[in-house]
Amino acid sequence: MLLRHRLSITQIFRLTWKVDLWILLCCTAAYYIDVYYMKSHISIPGSISGVLGTAIAFFVGFNNNQAYDRWWEARTIWGALVNDSRSFARSVLQYTEGDFNSQQIARRMVQRHLAFIYALKARLRSSNDDYYVRYLNARELAEVQDSSNVANAILQLQSRDLQQLEKEGSIDQFRFRAIDELLVKLTDAMGKSERIKTTVFPPSYSFFTSIFIWFYVIMNTLMMTETIGAWSILFGWAFGFVFHVTQLNGLSIMNPFEETQTGIALDSISRNIEINLLEAMHAPNIPEPVQPVKGLYIM
Repeated sequence: MLLRHRLSITQIFRLTWKVDLWILLCCTAAYYIDVYYMKSHISIPGSISGVLGTAIAFFVGFNNNQAYDRWWEARTIWGALVNDSRSFARSVLQYTEGDFNSQQIARRMVQRHLAFIYALKARLRSSNDDYYVRYLNARELAEVQDSSNVANAILQLQSRDLQQLEKEGSIDQFRFRAIDELLVKLTDAMGKSERIKTTVFPPSYSFFTSIFIWFYVIMNTLMMTETIGAWSILFGWAFGFVFHVTQLNGLSIMNPFEETQTGIALDSISRNIEINLLEAMHAPNIPEPVQPVKGLYIM
């Protein structure tokens, strides 16, 4: 996730230099085609530029709105996960009464919740990160490691231990229902995240929008060549730059769980949850928060 409100010229160049070169090449080719071939055969009316530009603006705006909706929903889900994680740890630790064994089960459930958070993060990023293993004992690891969805398997263990606490009388029915509702919320957050992860944004939208933008750049260059000559290459690039970069802005946040500069800062959010829960248990060796990369973005 980007931290600054403004991008430097260097950052903009790094993000757009490839498309800049392609636009310049396209405009240059269109200019020479018009000068040496089309100029003597056809004259392109200027009204075409306004009509195409308006239509493409609608396409780009729709794509960007849908992409941002996905990104913001993902951020909202993980914001709720932070709150529910704190509530879960507080409820399990404070509501549990009884002997030493019950207290140990409660602490194990909080540690296991950290395994759930990191397992879910790894699943959403399609990575082989096994950081969650440190919060599972050998028996628990053996139970979940062969599951196709480790995070869901961990919630199954949580539910089993919660049932055990209720049977032993360590928590009453009211507190049992309160903690169980938090487990339901965690399951909902996991399902919503997986829905965003597995639902592919319709490729036809972005594909045809790109085609229309390139067509617009070519038509604009051909049209301007007749009035401003070689300057049409520069102005054609300017029109193309605006539309292409606007579309790239939407594409960059279309898959919010990817490990990119514009994705959701899952590393930072997970670490903050880890710090909060370990502090609630007064655990030693609490890790430091995730630091920004060069002060520009945080993962």
